[in-house]
Amino acid sequence: MTVARRPEELERRPRVVAIGTFDGVHLGHEAVIRAAVEAGPSPTVVTFDPHPRTVLGNRVELLATLERRLELLGTVGAEDILVVEFTSDVAALSPEEFSARYLRAIGAEVVVAGAGFHFGHRREGDLELLDRLGFETREVPLVDRVSSSAIRASAHEGDVRGAAQLLGRPLELDGTVVSGDQRGGTLGFPTANLRVDPELLVPSYGIYAGAVGDRRAAVSIGVNPHYGGTERRIEAYLLDWEGDLYGQRLVLELWRRLRSERAFESEAQLVEQIARDVEETRAAEPPVIRN
Repeated sequence: MTVARRPEELERRPRVVAIGTFDGVHLGHEAVIRAAVEAGPSPTVVTFDPHPRTVLGNRVELLATLERRLELLGTVGAEDILVVEFTSDVAALSPEEFSARYLRAIGAEVVVAGAGFHFGHRREGDLELLDRLGFETREVPLVDRVSSSAIRASAHEGDVRGAAQLLGRPLELDGTVVSGDQRGGTLGFPTANLRVDPELLVPSYGIYAGAVGDRRAAVSIGVNPHYGGTERRIEAYLLDWEGDLYGQRLVLELWRRLRSERAFESEAQLVEQIARDVEETRAAEPPVIRN
C-alpha cells in the first residue's frame, strides 16, 4: 500500500476512488471503501488531515490517529491512499478545482462516497456535480444508526461495547508510553502511562478491561482520586507481562467498563480492588461485533 501526500506521488492510472475523512474507519466508512474495492481497478482512498472541521474552527474528538486510520484503511482493502493536507487554501477550492487537482490528477474514473457527501468551497460539490464533470459515481447508503457522533456519545457514557458495535471493532486508545508516578509498581501492579493526542476521543473516567495485541490489560482512565490527583491519566496494567515499554507506541483496546474510579479508605483496600479488577479483566471477553 502506498501512502502519498501529494497527487504527483501516485501514478496516474485508472482508479476507483473512495473519498471522505473516514475518521475511525467505522462500519459506515468500511461500506464505502468496500464498495470501491468491488467496483474496479486500483481501489484508492482520498482522505484528509487534519480533520476539515478543525480547520473550519470546530473542535473534533478524533476516533483514531492518522497513523491508525491509515492502518485500518489498508486492512479494508485500499491499495493506495492520498492524504490531502486540509488547509484554508484547500477549503477555498471550488469543487471543480478540487476534482481536477486531487481526483483527475491521479486518474480517478469512478468516485465512491457515502450518502450526503459534500466537498469544495462552502460544501458546494457533491456526487451529482462529479457526474456532470465526467466521473462515474456511486453513492453508498448510510449504515443504520452508525455515525462518528453516535460513537462519541457511547464513549462519553463509558459504553465501549456499544461503541464497538458501531466501529466494527473495539474502541481504541493509541498513544506513546511515557514516564508516570511509578506508583503502580509499588502496589504490585506496574502500569504503562499512555500519552495520547489531546484531540483523540477518550471515554469517560473509570476502570476498563481490554487488551494490547494478544495480551489482556486492565486500564485506568481518570485522575487517581485515591491519591488526590487532578490530571487525567491513562494507565494500563498488562497481565502476565514484564519489561520496559517507555517510548513505545501502544494501541489499547477497551472491551468493557468495570467500574467508576474512586478513593478508598486505605491503600490495602485499593490493592484488593485492583486485584479484583485484574481477575475481571482476565475473564473478560472482547465485544461481539455485528456483521
